[in-house]
Amino acid sequence: MTFRVIETPAAPRAIGTYSQALRSGSLVFLSGQIPLDPATMTIVSDDPRAQIVQVFENLAAVIGAAGGELRHIVKLSVFLTDLAHFPLVNEVMSERFKPPYPARSAIGVASLPRGALVEMDAILDLG
Repeated sequence: MTFRVIETPAAPRAIGTYSQALRSGSLVFLSGQIPLDPATMTIVSDDPRAQIVQVFENLAAVIGAAGGELRHIVKLSVFLTDLAHFPLVNEVMSERFKPPYPARSAIGVASLPRGALVEMDAILDLG
């Protein structure tokens, strides 16, 4: 099976040895997104909600480049440096998603790249 690389300048460029996303068949695997402004490659804010919003904006940009929408997410993984921010994830998701919601994991971590408070990756099904 062949993979197709998904890239867009509307999301932060990779800061390591990875692709923004890879498509294999109808599935798209998105690499983790942190709350970087794509234009400046800096964290958008110290505010947890603003960071969560930016992560969804970054995911949406990559998803759009793949030909999809947020509603095509079948699995979302959320990494938080403080699980007290998890209610904010639910709040922002309720603004951007309608049922059926994607399967989701929330994982507390010690730290994230560039001092981010949140990172998310996702799997889409465009079939």
